[in-house]
Amino acid sequence: MAVEVYPLLARGVFATFGYFVIDGETGRGVLIDPGAQPGLFLSAARERGWKIDAILLTHGHFDHMGAAGELRDAWSAPVRAHELADRYLLDPRLNLSAEHGAPITLAGASKLSDGDRIPVGSIAGALEVLHVPGHTDDSCAFWCEQGGFALVGDAVYEGGPGLTVFPTGDGSRLRESIRKSILALPPDTMLLSGHSRPMTVAMLAASMR
Repeated sequence: MAVEVYPLLARGVFATFGYFVIDGETGRGVLIDPGAQPGLFLSAARERGWKIDAILLTHGHFDHMGAAGELRDAWSAPVRAHELADRYLLDPRLNLSAEHGAPITLAGASKLSDGDRIPVGSIAGALEVLHVPGHTDDSCAFWCEQGGFALVGDAVYEGGPGLTVFPTGDGSRLRESIRKSILALPPDTMLLSGHSRPMTVAMLAASMR
């Protein structure tokens, strides 16, 4: 059984990568961080015959969850986010949508905690939730040991730690989270972020020395 990952760049206020994580044998899987352009994700899944069982959010900023509600309705797939995510999902100021002129909220996300395991198709526990606060309090990464990658949202950006200039951001806390949870992964693990090119854990470790 193979876990496959497919990035798709959605262009809204910001360009943000969403990621399909798919069980190659069954064509079932999850979508992580659909920030905009729901039709883009709907078309991709339909054209490939994928069945999406859940929508996962790395954090509650609008550019990572903006299309989640429409996709949830279209696929009858639950939205899942960290247990602290409602603070952002329900507040247009904290999710940053208000300052860009189109306030949005997302209610009803089911809760995830650090260490939870999420199935991908028939592959039980394929993704492990890693709580990596700092960019936001609710920030998570989703590590796929079998696939050798981790979806890190905005915890990693342009070769180093993510931005912490937004409300509730904390640079020291983010660097601590990265050292504790992300740099502890195998060095060749590929880190797939929301806004920048992939890098390995080894590359990130070197950039933080």
